[in-house]
Amino acid sequence: MGLMQPISATAHPYANGSYKQMLIDGKWQDAQSGKKFETHNPATGELLATVAEGDAGDIDLAVAAARRAFEGPWSKAKPYERQALLLKFAELVEKHFDELAMLDTLDMGAPVMRTFAGKQRILGMLRFYAGQATLIYGETIENSLPGEIFSYTLKEPVGVVGAIIPWNSPLSASIWKIGPAIATGCTIVLKPAEEAPLTSLRLGELALEAGFPAGVVNVVPGYGETAGAALASHMDVNKVAFTGSHFTGQSIIRASAGNLKRVSLELGGKSPNIVFSDADLDAAVPGAAMAVFANSGQICSAGTRLFVEKKIYDEFVGRVAEFAKKLKVGNGANPDTQLGPLVSKEQFDRVTGYLTTGSGEGAKALSGGGRLTDGELSKGFFVQPTVFANVQDNMKIAQEEIFGPVISAISFTDMDELVQRANNTTFGLGSGVWTRDVSKAHRLAKSLQAGSVWINCYQAMDPAVPFGGYKMSGYGRESGVHHIDEYLNIKAVWINT
Repeated sequence: MGLMQPISATAHPYANGSYKQMLIDGKWQDAQSGKKFETHNPATGELLATVAEGDAGDIDLAVAAARRAFEGPWSKAKPYERQALLLKFAELVEKHFDELAMLDTLDMGAPVMRTFAGKQRILGMLRFYAGQATLIYGETIENSLPGEIFSYTLKEPVGVVGAIIPWNSPLSASIWKIGPAIATGCTIVLKPAEEAPLTSLRLGELALEAGFPAGVVNVVPGYGETAGAALASHMDVNKVAFTGSHFTGQSIIRASAGNLKRVSLELGGKSPNIVFSDADLDAAVPGAAMAVFANSGQICSAGTRLFVEKKIYDEFVGRVAEFAKKLKVGNGANPDTQLGPLVSKEQFDRVTGYLTTGSGEGAKALSGGGRLTDGELSKGFFVQPTVFANVQDNMKIAQEEIFGPVISAISFTDMDELVQRANNTTFGLGSGVWTRDVSKAHRLAKSLQAGSVWINCYQAMDPAVPFGGYKMSGYGRESGVHHIDEYLNIKAVWINT
């Protein structure tokens, strides 16, 4: 599929205005209620597809199918077989990657220069999890009991996994849940976000083509308050893996209490990104800007609180604002677009509300500050990349997650005070430090209360490196060997010889 011209919905082989069913027990079927919902291109308002709207009854069917598969033939699948399936799945994802990347672009608005650039990471994740499938092992443990009692541990799959993902990166979010579930021998019911369900459904087709047995991978699109809530509270789900807002995360924790199911949460953030005067400013300007503006700010770990040393504050923040003004905002299907639209009117209203709030609180917009209404952009949910200066720590735009292309620039002078201010948030997902001073870098890496600390870079990700949060940003880790453990139980075995 070429990318030299914008691609309309009708030109995509999957987002062509047709009707999409849900995947349960290896079969495509309608919702029991017969309900459907529409998904639209946020850049143009164009209808992409009509989708079966799952609810509690459909979740019941999907969980039952996943349970039958888990306790049936899938329980006998050897590590090599699970690995082979994941590798076949990876081959198919690679073969159809352009199509999948464009689905993300059409369904949630991300520019093709972003969605297509994720190919190495997406395929790397699948192949990493394939490798992990053959590396699950227990331990022999010498105990101190009298006699000859042999003790060891086994690692076993937790069972049926309910996975609930957000709309801001459907392809990678789906893989982040499917990969470890299959590697460990679990089965999965995936509930994609209603704003962007198409990529997950297409992955369901590829999973069947790869040879996954019926019921091992199920995909049930629907709304969070119905399908998502039913999955989180289901008494036959052993684990919920969730990515999304901390408000929904709290609801999932409450819903999990019925059977005390395992829960892992990757939630929101209000991450500090710190620039010292001794930094390479030529690298830090685009680094600080795109730490927020990438994906139009719709990234949970975005470095939205930009702390800049006072002696360079005016110069540096001014340069970031000038950088923002030059960014190309438009339809994500255009190859030269750098920022796409926000995903929905709800998100658009939320972000523009914060723009009004920031100005009302006394912050000064050096760039942006409003919506874009020029020409074709008037049809979509486009917001100008915004840099607020003169931001104080207690302002709402410095405290609350906006999830849009909005930077709150804050000055600092003292290192100890900086650490306290940077950590003065309920969140703890990402953080950044820009300095040439190795001592500062190490000190802050240890002091910042965040799951990731990026030094002289931002948003670096790799399948082998864990990602997750502190505090209200959730618990559990994705990627790395620690991710696999989230899907495993540990059993102690004692043998009196």
